[in-house]
Amino acid sequence: ALSTSLDIGLSNWSFLYVTVSLYTMTKSSAILFILLFSLLFKLEEVRVALLLVVLLIAGGLFMFTYKSTQFNAQGFVLVLCASFLGGIRWTLTQILTQKAELGLQNPIDIMFHLQPLMFLGLFPLFAVFEGAMLFSLVGKLFLGGILAFGLGFSEFLLVSRTSSLTLSIAGIFKEICILFLATHLLGDRLSLLNWLGFAVCLSGISLHVILKAMNSKGEKALKLHKETSSDPDLELLLHHTEHGE
Repeated sequence: ALSTSLDIGLSNWSFLYVTVSLYTMTKSSAILFILLFSLLFKLEEVRVALLLVVLLIAGGLFMFTYKSTQFNAQGFVLVLCASFLGGIRWTLTQILTQKAELGLQNPIDIMFHLQPLMFLGLFPLFAVFEGAMLFSLVGKLFLGGILAFGLGFSEFLLVSRTSSLTLSIAGIFKEICILFLATHLLGDRLSLLNWLGFAVCLSGISLHVILKAMNSKGEKALKLHKETSSDPDLELLLHHTEHGE
């Protein structure tokens, strides 16, 4: 809960200093931190294909926004810290939601336990910087809370069914949309290198989807094989069939 609240707080704070493009580019580094903590907590195994996917996506996003942003050191550090905390956040979320004995597979359950603690984690920052404008912000906070609830619900559901790495990769689509809107609304221009980065990023996402599909089919085939081999009646039937009996 603390890592989640600080991730959100630092991310929003950074918008005082950086552009949307720079924020998106820097926040994409979260996928590298997620991979790091997934390996540390043994949620993922080191595979060449997995490293290739991460490098393609991170490198593609960097190329996609290269020389199209204004750099601010303070904002950059805030976003980078938020990305680091995001890596811890989603790795721990995967551990919590995929441990059956904790009973937190339902997104509503984990949000019920985490949201109050997230509120306490963010409240000091809110009180210092925005407390005086509380009444004028109630309506906006209420709307933002509804949107945040829907986002959190969908994210926790995805992590409980897949992995924190899959969530990060799926979120790349959102970041790409943000970059497109930023370039159109703010008048930024994309160079040939930016478009090349876009293609590299999409290739990384496509590779991940293909690998996930292949792994899923392999796991289903292995599970079916184990279930078949563990049934003695079915084994006896197959034995008689092979001998023509």
